[in-house]
Amino acid sequence: MKCTIISGTNRKGSNTYKISLQYQRMLKERGVDATVWGLEDVNPLSKPDEFLNREATLLKPAEKYVFVSPEYNGSIPGILKLVIDEADWKTAWRNKKAMLVGVSTGRAGNLRGMDHLASILHHMHMHVLPNMLPISQVDKYLDEKGEISDAGTLSAMQKQVDQFIHF
Repeated sequence: MKCTIISGTNRKGSNTYKISLQYQRMLKERGVDATVWGLEDVNPLSKPDEFLNREATLLKPAEKYVFVSPEYNGSIPGILKLVIDEADWKTAWRNKKAMLVGVSTGRAGNLRGMDHLASILHHMHMHVLPNMLPISQVDKYLDEKGEISDAGTLSAMQKQVDQFIHF
C-alpha cells in the first residue's frame, strides 16, 4: 500500500508537520510505504510545473491519504484547500481512502475543520475513515523530540493507524 501523509499547513516548523512525521513512523513500523508532503513551499498558482510534479509523484500513485490539519478559524488552512482544488480530482482523489487528524492548541482538536474536510473529500468520492482523531492541546503533549508522548493520545493514534491499515 502506498500512502501520502499531507501536513496541511504552510507554516514552517509546525506542530502539524511533527505529528505528520510521527504518523509516518507509525505506518512504516507496520510495513506501509508512507511519504510526508509538507506544504511549506507549495504555491500551485505560481509554480505549476513543481505542483504537477508533486501531483504525479505524491498524489496520483497514493492509494490512501492521511490528512493532518491544524485548526484555522474553525476550519482547515487555505493552502490545504488550494492543494485539493488544484489537483485533478479524478486521478488524485476519486475512490481513494483517507484518514483525518485534527491538531490544535485549544480544546477541540480541530473537530469542526475535520468535519469540513470530510465533507470536501466525500464530495470528491473519497472514503473517509470514521475514526477522525482530534489532538487537542498539542503543544502540551509534544516532548523535546517533537513527538506525542502522552500515553492516552499515543494509544488513540496507534488504534487509528491500525484501523486505517485495514480500512
